[in-house]
Amino acid sequence: MKYDVKDLALAKSGRDRIEWAEMEMPVLRTIREDFRKRKPLKGVRIAACLHVTTETANLMETLKAGGATVALCASNPLSTQDDVAASLVKYSRIPVFAIKGEDNRTYYRHIKAVLEIQPHITMDDGADLVSTLHKGAKKLIGNVIGGTEETTTGVIRLRAMADKGVLQYPIIAVNDAYTKHLFDNRYGTGQSTIDGILRATNRLISGSIFVVCGYGWCGRGVAMRAKGMGARVIITEVDPLRALEATMDGYEVMPIRDAARIGDIFVTVTGDINVISKECFRLMKDGAIICNSGHFNVEIDLEALGKMARSRRRIREFVDEYTLPRGKRIYVLGEGRLINLAAAEGHPSAVMDMSFANQALCSEYIAKNSEKLQKNVYPVPEAIDKKVAKLKLSSMGIRIDKLTAQQKSYLHSWELGT
Repeated sequence: MKYDVKDLALAKSGRDRIEWAEMEMPVLRTIREDFRKRKPLKGVRIAACLHVTTETANLMETLKAGGATVALCASNPLSTQDDVAASLVKYSRIPVFAIKGEDNRTYYRHIKAVLEIQPHITMDDGADLVSTLHKGAKKLIGNVIGGTEETTTGVIRLRAMADKGVLQYPIIAVNDAYTKHLFDNRYGTGQSTIDGILRATNRLISGSIFVVCGYGWCGRGVAMRAKGMGARVIITEVDPLRALEATMDGYEVMPIRDAARIGDIFVTVTGDINVISKECFRLMKDGAIICNSGHFNVEIDLEALGKMARSRRRIREFVDEYTLPRGKRIYVLGEGRLINLAAAEGHPSAVMDMSFANQALCSEYIAKNSEKLQKNVYPVPEAIDKKVAKLKLSSMGIRIDKLTAQQKSYLHSWELGT
């Protein structure tokens, strides 16, 4: 079995942490038990490009239990948990190609390595796997019957491919499932981003001026958690509806240029490029802390900051200090990559339980229905979304009401009024 991980001696630690995460993933555990009996993925090869975390390990083991042949690589150079990668290789016999801190060349070499299994299904987190397949391994596309995408950024890229007519197989946008973005993006990103900032800096959030760039579901979650810790939260936005919502939610809303002058801590969660730019760096006060929780490290213009700085040093493990010509210092966390995975452990397993339950069930859906799907980006089938929600509620011991026959009839009628 081919693989490329940091050190197999780390496997025992990884195994223990995978089991710890699994305790908070009852939905995925239920699906795994069902998959083990039915083998709905028997004979299916799945190439996965995801953050290599304890939660992802549980997903990989679920897919394998369902009969799939799986290979895994990292979807971000800093998101791999090396002990987890080692455990998957040693104990689960799953080929993994991921090393935390790998350079860009190694990152893409690892993506190409998982494609060597000639996948039937791709499972992506940011669309780098799909992009590489379309640009550099077109001869393999004939084997692919479909794929899934985990992130907002990836869905944007894939919809652009579909709109331009270059997407060669159907993709299910797992990111857009209600049981994914309402919980994973909001509560997962909110908690894990704050966790990453605290682990990297050990700075007090309370009393700080905390700037959140972007008020999508991830931005909502980060703002909520920062506010709960006593920060004065400022939102920057380009969408008038989201800006209005942020205002109604009680946050200050202003352009990034104005926020740059007063912010203590900045977090980008937009999915776009150069949100914090050269102009912003010039306006920031001494000691400003900048980090990103969007998928790619493009939201902060690090190239411009590097050219502006007279010196750069690593002052803490995940903190780079850039000193500008007049002595002003700006601190970048986690090299501008996903701070919640670069400096912390990513989302709590309880929310990833739902996200990865969607991944597993959508893989089965693709295996069964690929011939009915066009070369487009599809939403998660409503039946899958609701099944995941029901399983999660059941695992929490929560019961809900059901519509009566009369209520169902009323909701599908037009004759009855006041």
